[in-house]
Amino acid sequence: MSYHNPVLLKESVDALVLNPSGVYVDCTFGGGGHSREILSRLDAEGRLFAFDQDEDAKQNLIDDPRFELIDQNFRYLKNNLRVRGYKSIDGVLADLGVSSHQFDTPERGFSTRFDGELDMRMNAHANVTAKSVVNFYEEEDLVRIFFEYGELKNSRRLASEIVKNRANQPIETIEQLKGIFSFIPKNKENKFFAQLFQALRIEVNDEMAALKEMLTQTAEVIKPEGRLVVISYHSLEDRLVKRYIRNGMFDGEPERDLYGNWSAPFKPLQSKVIVPAEEEVLNNSRARSAKMRIAVKN
Repeated sequence: MSYHNPVLLKESVDALVLNPSGVYVDCTFGGGGHSREILSRLDAEGRLFAFDQDEDAKQNLIDDPRFELIDQNFRYLKNNLRVRGYKSIDGVLADLGVSSHQFDTPERGFSTRFDGELDMRMNAHANVTAKSVVNFYEEEDLVRIFFEYGELKNSRRLASEIVKNRANQPIETIEQLKGIFSFIPKNKENKFFAQLFQALRIEVNDEMAALKEMLTQTAEVIKPEGRLVVISYHSLEDRLVKRYIRNGMFDGEPERDLYGNWSAPFKPLQSKVIVPAEEEVLNNSRARSAKMRIAVKN
């Protein structure tokens, strides 16, 4: 089984690599598919840094003098580049979300298909797990997480059920958690658990804050005319990326001048979001929800 099948591989790297001698960053190394394709477009002077906080990604290490894997969260993008002597680079690629390998490893706790401990940590050394969220978070915090990150309208009832059940015994496994929600209609179970697990995973890994930090730093490190390419898999991520590319902010509207103009660090390269072709979706089910946005640094 392959570690991870990269989504929109040719399209994303075509958009990213304009300078074969340039310096690029792959924010989400995973199985290394995007990184290998980027390296294939670079000459001897080119350089690629990749980030991945998951130790399992090291098994896909690329033996190439132009390449370095940094085993940290991509929210530390700028500092790691500075330490290595780079204040500006030619482009950044981020393929967000969970890798196929993470979903397919039962003990990681990412997938509803298997039983296992409630974990969901991308960084196995982090302190917060899905088990600690479910068992120790206040009810109001659970309500917020399920509503904001899972977009679940019945978040109050869900949080209440968890609090009621954990009073009797700790909720430690995926099957225990799923058993609490037996009232969800069978025909809606798959979508419901996908949203619930998404909410917990985002909280455990602080994904929204990390994404905002990374995007903000790309404006500081990408050279003028350099590229930012982001592939997202759910509306929360895509909304943040779209807003940041459009006006350099995540909330609200930018201040305009007398003529109604405003300055933003990037400009979108395309008017519509890019999605995978039907053939790619047939060959890789993970591609179904993928949305790619490309921006050019002003």
